[in-house]
Amino acid sequence: MEAFVVVVDTGSFSAAARRLNVGQPAVSKLVAQLEERLGVKLPVRTTRGLTATEAGLNYYERARRTIEEADEAELAARGAGKSLAGRLRVAGAVTFTRMHLMPRLPEFLQRHPDLEIEVVLDDRRVDLVQEGIDVALRMGPLVDSSLTAQRLASAPQVVVGTPTYFARTGEPTAPGDLAGHQAVIYDQEGGGTDWTFRRDSAEIAVTLKGRLRVSAAEGVRAAVLADAGVAIVSEWMFAPEIADGSVKVVLQDWALPRIDLWAVFPAGRTATTKARTFTQFVQEVIRVPSGATNPEKS
Repeated sequence: MEAFVVVVDTGSFSAAARRLNVGQPAVSKLVAQLEERLGVKLPVRTTRGLTATEAGLNYYERARRTIEEADEAELAARGAGKSLAGRLRVAGAVTFTRMHLMPRLPEFLQRHPDLEIEVVLDDRRVDLVQEGIDVALRMGPLVDSSLTAQRLASAPQVVVGTPTYFARTGEPTAPGDLAGHQAVIYDQEGGGTDWTFRRDSAEIAVTLKGRLRVSAAEGVRAAVLADAGVAIVSEWMFAPEIADGSVKVVLQDWALPRIDLWAVFPAGRTATTKARTFTQFVQEVIRVPSGATNPEKS
């Protein structure tokens, strides 16, 4: 049952075999045995890979729920407060996860010695079902209303640059001054060139200008630290450098829209105990106020 579910999630026998850490012939044999017992064809091969038949889709939905319920039953039998077991697959933006989560993961694994964690690092919004993700950490507005999401925290967005860069160009004292600066532009959702600054009742729209556009936050960090220009980023992205002074925040008397951090769960599923426990751990890591933890639909 699990082999078939993973085949549908990944779209191929070979990918499912890698996910399950077994050989491809073993996965093919398991699915064939399942088809023989059920008396129906479950996956079919198309030009785009393997897809489930109508009977296969019906079986897939119930099989996935059965597997998740079995995992939940095992955890319940272990008793409240016992350690988690099995596999947890987490997705997150590269820079945030590397800087704020990865250094603390050994602590979580130590709490749950029977748990394995797979971390998928990608600044893009990966398909949670296709990638077999149990929980994803995402920032900014959520555009898919079918996903179940829990807001974990929010952080200011700030204008940053290095002291060396500002020594060369001068610091902007008003949002309009940014027109005279080279900007490192984060070319992903939540980034871009157009920003609105607010102070009291005043509001100023600014379009950043820059010859360098970067599709990953790691590249934005590298460019700013190389004195390439200013950037508008979440405070999380440069937290260590802001703290030690190697990066400076300017225009602090003007406010930009805050950015939210969300835990996102696959559509149509109840978050598993493992996913919920991990989400609570992320809240510990970023010290979220208790008032920001109510589940809500995106």
